[in-house]
Amino acid sequence: MQEKPLAGIRVLEFGGYIAAPYATSLLASLGAEVIKIERPVVGEDFRRGVDNKSPYFIQYNGGKRSAAVDLKDPQGIEFVRRLIPTADVIVENLRPGKMDALGLGRDACTELRADLVYVSVTGFGNDGPLAQRPAYDMIGQAFGGMISLLSDKGAMQLTGTCLADLVTGLSTTAGILAALVARGRGAGGQHVETSIAEAMSTVTVDSVTQYYEDGKKDPHRQSRHPQANNFVFRTATEDFLTVHLSSSQKFWRSFLHAIGREDLAVDERFANYADRVRNYFELAPMLAETLATRPAAEWEERLIEHDVPFSPVHTISSLQEDPQMKWLDLYEPETDGVAQVRPPWRFDGERPHRDLPAPRVGEHTLEIAAEVCPPEEVEELLASGVIYTQESEYVSSN
Repeated sequence: MQEKPLAGIRVLEFGGYIAAPYATSLLASLGAEVIKIERPVVGEDFRRGVDNKSPYFIQYNGGKRSAAVDLKDPQGIEFVRRLIPTADVIVENLRPGKMDALGLGRDACTELRADLVYVSVTGFGNDGPLAQRPAYDMIGQAFGGMISLLSDKGAMQLTGTCLADLVTGLSTTAGILAALVARGRGAGGQHVETSIAEAMSTVTVDSVTQYYEDGKKDPHRQSRHPQANNFVFRTATEDFLTVHLSSSQKFWRSFLHAIGREDLAVDERFANYADRVRNYFELAPMLAETLATRPAAEWEERLIEHDVPFSPVHTISSLQEDPQMKWLDLYEPETDGVAQVRPPWRFDGERPHRDLPAPRVGEHTLEIAAEVCPPEEVEELLASGVIYTQESEYVSSN
């Protein structure tokens, strides 16, 4: 890779927790300079009182620079306003109206830079009956239908990871990249708006389709299994394998040869795809009984030999050790006990990585301030607490 795709792009982030910081971390991986604007002393909430040693902060903020600014002080707002002309993108995930109240809304910022890409990430959108409701990941999963889709019918349960926040981060990234492309073609800056509620539609679109195919019956965890002909099997070694058989009759026959159940090929209940969809819940336990008789390694060898679509069911620890994942080079070396996940793209065969570790609170405040303030003003802002760095006392005394 001769140059990272976003080299030369500067992003100001007013974000917390996951959705916006994950988006900007991807931008940083792609070469953008991301300046995280955060509170003096304590910084962003995901630091959790341990500064840049929080695993979650490291994961979503590696590769960024930190400027600690008191946005409750008018001088802090003025300081940020001086930075805006240097920025290509602003990303914020505060409640609707908060940035306007600070004097840093889209209109105010585009007065300072007309072609600015201004990005707002909210819970439910910038207006409507739920606009001011607090929204976090599991709220987004519940509202967006994901909890119901990953639960058995009538038995709702929490999911095991922050799907809503992460999907929102990805959809935010896509919107930013699209706006930058448009700007590069002369369209000027745009206001990119998205929300957890909107982003969740990207992972429920198949279920919306299924809802109509099934006569407007609400999908749930098991309702797609027959249509997709997906199965998960426990083997004799207590490892699990997943098999997908919906795409071709060839794979069904190959699977039966691999597991030695050719008798099922002539069973009229399972003769073709439509039969297997209709009788899925009869078929699944029969196959499970067979797969439980041999170790996973033996089944894997047979399934590979017969070209059956399958995968071991990885845990996070086994996934990181998988030879294919090592070839894909998706994990950065551990820093402070955390391996950051690299972006899911390669350019000319090379995967981008973050050039900087996760910053300490205000680690880069002074060098950023020096761009827009004379030295004596930097000293005054430090002394008054409007801006902050952990080296403030040392700098102010020299």
